[in-house]
Parts: sequence; C-alpha cells; structure tokens
Amino acid sequence: MTQGLRGRSILLIGLCLAFTAIFSVLGAWQIQRRAWKLDLIAQVEQRIHATPVPAPGPALWAGLSKEADAYRRVRLSGAYDHDREVLTQAVTDLGPGFWVMTPLRTEQGFTVLVNRGFVPTALKTPAARAAGQRPGSVTVVGLLRLSEPGGGFLRTNRPSEGRWYSRDVQAIGQAERIATLAPYFVDADATSNPGGWPRGGLTVVRFPNSHLIYALTWFGLAVLTSGAAAYVVIDARRTQRKEDE
Repeated sequence: MTQGLRGRSILLIGLCLAFTAIFSVLGAWQIQRRAWKLDLIAQVEQRIHATPVPAPGPALWAGLSKEADAYRRVRLSGAYDHDREVLTQAVTDLGPGFWVMTPLRTEQGFTVLVNRGFVPTALKTPAARAAGQRPGSVTVVGLLRLSEPGGGFLRTNRPSEGRWYSRDVQAIGQAERIATLAPYFVDADATSNPGGWPRGGLTVVRFPNSHLIYALTWFGLAVLTSGAAAYVVIDARRTQRKEDE
C-alpha cells in the first residue's frame, strides 16, 4: 500500500471512530434526558392531583422554579379586580378565543393573575358575559403556572395596544399598574362560573418526549460510522494483499 493511501485510510478510520464516539455520547445523553423527562412527568402528574396548598406569597417567590413548582395545585382567596381584566389569545378544544386573565387581590395582600378560563370571540367583552363577573370574595383552586414572557402564536405582545399573545405576568402587571404581583399565574379549575363563562379547567398538561427517538437516531449513526470504519480497514487490508501478490 502506498504511503498516500495508507495515510488516507488512517485519516478516514480516525474520523469514523471520532464520529462514532460523538454519536454514542449524544445517544447516551438523550437516554439520560428521557429518564429526566419521565421523572418530571411523574412529578407533575402527582402535583395536579394533589390536595391544593396555599398560593405562594412574596417570601417564596424568589425560590420558584419550573421543575419544582409548575402545575402545582394551589388555593387562593380574595376579590377580583375586573377593571384590570386582560385577554390573551387562545386556541382550545372549544375553538379560538381568549383566556380571561383577571387580577385577584388575595386576603394576604398580594395579587395573583388568575386565568379564569376561556371565552370565545363572541364573548370577548365583559358585558357579553356579565353574569360571570363575580363580585366580592371568592376562592379559586387551580394550577400554578410560571410566566410566559415575550409572546406566542409567532407574535410579540403589544401592551400599548392591549394585544396579548402569551401570559406574560410581568408585562401585564406593568401595563395594568398592578402592585405586589406574584411572578406566576393560576389556571382556574373547572368550577363553573355564573353564566358558564369563562370556562376553566382547560389546562393542557403535555410534555414532548421524543428523547428515545433521538437516542435511537444517534446510536444508529454510531453504528453506521463504526461500520464505515470497519469497511475502510477491510478495504485497506484487501488492497495491501493485492499489492503483496
């Protein structure tokens, strides 16, 4: 075998083995991610069916995290501030419409944005669902959700125009000048509101979990590149034998 051919064979084998190692590491990482995701799903499933706990107050806000607190079932009591109601774009099994986000001033003195539920476009204005504008003290049970900053539906929130495409708690609080606002919102459960609207209990709890597919893809590529390395070795030996004859 000439020096040039030997050098190219060594280079190809080295590249194939390097890619095999990289693909194997990526496959193993996806297996670890899958285990983490399954554990997260199990934790969330437990939270959404647990006995509701008091909504976290200001002393606990700094320690909230998506992994530990998202979809935690909570209870809060207070009075709605319907004058600061905000509508955010929504698409549900009931069709397109809006989430009704209403500040609730709790008995403890802080305010929480409550997603009271879904309304179709025809019921966008409060006057169209006046029966559901509950006055006085109320108790809400629902799922704690962390803020959704920026926007959604491929659109950016436009606070100055009152156009909201995601439930960005901080931005809504600033736009509506809400003091002592929790950094989370609460999706109200399916407890019926007077008049039937807004319609709560429509939270979709779904976590994408394609890690096994990704892992099999990476491991498959590892097999292919290792096979390519073996082919180069076999071909080099075959070439060497022909030169020796």
